Amino acid sequence: MSKRGYAASKKLLTGLIGAPIAHSASPAMHERAAKALGLRGHYQLIEVAGADAAGLRMMLEGVRRLGFAGVNVTYPYKEAVVPLLDELAPGAAAMGAVNTVVARDGRLIGHNTDTTGFARAVAPLLAPSGNAVAVIGTGGVGKAIAFALASLKVSGLRIFDSETARAEKLASLLARHGGATVAKSVEDALDGATGLVNGTPVGMLPNRGMPVPATLLHEKMWVADAVYSPLITPLLAAAQAKGARIMTGRELAIYQAADAFELFTGLAPSTEVMGEAFDEVMAARSAAYHAA
Repeated sequence: MSKRGYAASKKLLTGLIGAPIAHSASPAMHERAAKALGLRGHYQLIEVAGADAAGLRMMLEGVRRLGFAGVNVTYPYKEAVVPLLDELAPGAAAMGAVNTVVARDGRLIGHNTDTTGFARAVAPLLAPSGNAVAVIGTGGVGKAIAFALASLKVSGLRIFDSETARAEKLASLLARHGGATVAKSVEDALDGATGLVNGTPVGMLPNRGMPVPATLLHEKMWVADAVYSPLITPLLAAAQAKGARIMTGRELAIYQAADAFELFTGLAPSTEVMGEAFDEVMAARSAAYHAA
């Protein structure tokens, strides 16, 4: 639907497919952004665990037919939805992962705003003289992060995954986009690195683990985490203690949501409004966690 169409209808139906997603901040961010633009937005959580291709196809058919402007897609379906869509934007096609599906004229088009969102978030941390950055984890979000860094012309991209074959597959996809080195270990990935990004769920509540040993962190590097629950993960707390600059998952969460909202509607949302909604959700979640 065009920008004019949304302004006239005042209604916006979007959502999220994944599992588990009950505590997602996306409904608050998208609905608050819609309200600020004069729209009546509803963001539906579609939580289905263990869906096979047939189950995913059924959900996507509902998106196509039930008036959705589109949906976001999260773990564990970012790669599984790819062959079920009618079209892929170039960035999503290059990496084979989708986190945003736009419904347009009966067609479902896949995009990846994890990539564009992370590129917006991380750019201020990158040094103009060059960077060696380690990405830990090459699943859906790790893959998007690696492509974002490649788009920013990071000179020394190292990727590590406990499943070596998955890391090697990502490296082959990145070969046309600046390339990346598959590290043999986290120690190998971080050797001489000026930046580190955690693209795994390690450190997400209730997990309190770390994807890399604290001994590998130092004050001359920056450390980013895609996890945003909690905002200060054990990795970021350890990095702060070493004097390193850090970036929480807040920026990625907000920017990827903003980019998805614009794809759904053609309207640029306020990242400040989305950020306020995100912060309220996180504050309530933190209070509930500490009260338990």
